[in-house]
Amino acid sequence: MDHKANENEKRIREKTLESLSNRTKAPTSVFVILLVLYFAASVVVSIASGSRSDIMIAGNPFPLYALAGVFSSLANICILFLAFYCGKAGFFAALTVLVVQLPMILMGVFVNHNLTSLPGVFGNLLAIIAIVVIYRNNVSVERYQTRLREQAVTDTLTGLPNRFACSELVQELTKRGIPFAMVTIDINDFKTINDTMGFNTGNKVLVEIASRWKTIADSGLSGTLDFIIRASGDEFALVIRDHHSEEDILNTIRQYEAALEERLTVDECDFYVTASFGYAEFPADTRDMDSLFSYSVTAMKEVKRAGSSEHILRFTPELLKEGHTLEIENKVRAAIENDTIYFQLQPQYDMSHKLRGFEALARMKDKDGSVISPGEFIPVAEKIGLIDKVDGIVFKKSAAFVGSLIQKSGADITLSVNASVRHLMKNNFLDEIRELLAESGLPAERLEIEITESIMIDSAEKALNCINEIRKMGVKVAIDDFGTGYSSLSYLFNFPANLLKIDKSFIDRMNTSDSSKEYVASIISIGHVMGFEVISEGVEDTEQLETLRNIGCDYIQGFVWGRPLPQEEAERIVMEAK
Repeated sequence: MDHKANENEKRIREKTLESLSNRTKAPTSVFVILLVLYFAASVVVSIASGSRSDIMIAGNPFPLYALAGVFSSLANICILFLAFYCGKAGFFAALTVLVVQLPMILMGVFVNHNLTSLPGVFGNLLAIIAIVVIYRNNVSVERYQTRLREQAVTDTLTGLPNRFACSELVQELTKRGIPFAMVTIDINDFKTINDTMGFNTGNKVLVEIASRWKTIADSGLSGTLDFIIRASGDEFALVIRDHHSEEDILNTIRQYEAALEERLTVDECDFYVTASFGYAEFPADTRDMDSLFSYSVTAMKEVKRAGSSEHILRFTPELLKEGHTLEIENKVRAAIENDTIYFQLQPQYDMSHKLRGFEALARMKDKDGSVISPGEFIPVAEKIGLIDKVDGIVFKKSAAFVGSLIQKSGADITLSVNASVRHLMKNNFLDEIRELLAESGLPAERLEIEITESIMIDSAEKALNCINEIRKMGVKVAIDDFGTGYSSLSYLFNFPANLLKIDKSFIDRMNTSDSSKEYVASIISIGHVMGFEVISEGVEDTEQLETLRNIGCDYIQGFVWGRPLPQEEAERIVMEAK
């Protein structure tokens, strides 16, 4: 690492420390102005103290020597400001001026017998005492502030710079447009060390890792200018500068990776530690500081998720989708644990606008209270095998509400709930429905379970057995998103359903395509032939409504007559419909 690079590193670090200071030194211009004012005031004092002339103020004579005290005080104020605001240079300049001036004032008193200068002697001595006290106090305060500033930018466990220091450095580099790589590092399976050996041993392992990495950064062996920090817990970060290619970045990261290959011996126990490294480059990947941190974290998390032997990965835009999926996955798990999954009710009507009932729609809140789109969290919940838990929560909450609402109002309404294939195929699904009806007080004939036709492809026999049992309880069954999948008509003829739901995608095209309109009309006819009632979802305008009425649809669901509603709004609709 060359001398220039070291000096630049030191300058940036000192700038970081200075930015945390509670009190900064005044600029040079203030130093000069205070000195000029002091000497100007001193000249006025010298002239006024020896004068016997008068000046006229408001028509009255006023002795000029009386102004000497005023300007002497102004001069001393300038001296005090100089010592207080201008640091060591201000103190020594003030002290020099006062010490040089003191014999001159004494000479005026004892040689020239100018007794009016006598107060100046005491003022000068008191000023010297005052600036010495100020300087000593400033030195003590600055030492204390330096310790505080060091603590603010230093990780107390490892002695490495901390996250704040890293942010300051990155902000400086991005502001100056200096290319660098931001590397996020996470120690693999570190929790196991803490759990098995205790936090004290875990901390010693972190200290040893930090020591090895600091040695590389300080020595310059990597060939690049490196800034290693401990961000938090077992997470570190590395800023790499003075590289000439991506290969230089990789070679540097590999040196830090290789530093962990030699075993760590702590408390007479040997540990073999690995780490995951994700990085992004400025300005190649982004010019935004926050995005840079986020991108490097995304790449690091992908390394950990993949679990391969390659522990280094550069960020690419393709990772954002995976990273976002992982983020949503964590939010789904947290929502289930913290009970922040809830439901809204979308009304269903017959063609005369009489309320049929509601479909319960799953909704989810983040920990900050913001609502996450169902289009985001439902596919992820399906992918990670938690959709049955989401279904179950919505089942219980919506059934309890609608059951209570029916008892209160006596309304003849149906609650429709969605059951995923995974949920329906669970061995305890039927027991769950029986328990749901018993706890909610919802009449069985007022509950409708929606399933997709794809279940007829995957598990037809088991599905039919389950649905038959559901029907025996008195619960209704609807085939959701009809027409989007594939199923044999022979299956459907024997399928014990009550209702077909036509998917929104067909309704959207119905009035712009004759073939789509004919397709919807055919589905309605087939449904009626099979003995099913038919409901169209996603009906958004009156033109679609009139077309469906003309081709014999039984029910509609959509924004044209009702958006998804919170419980109080749904209750209001039911009460108004009585």
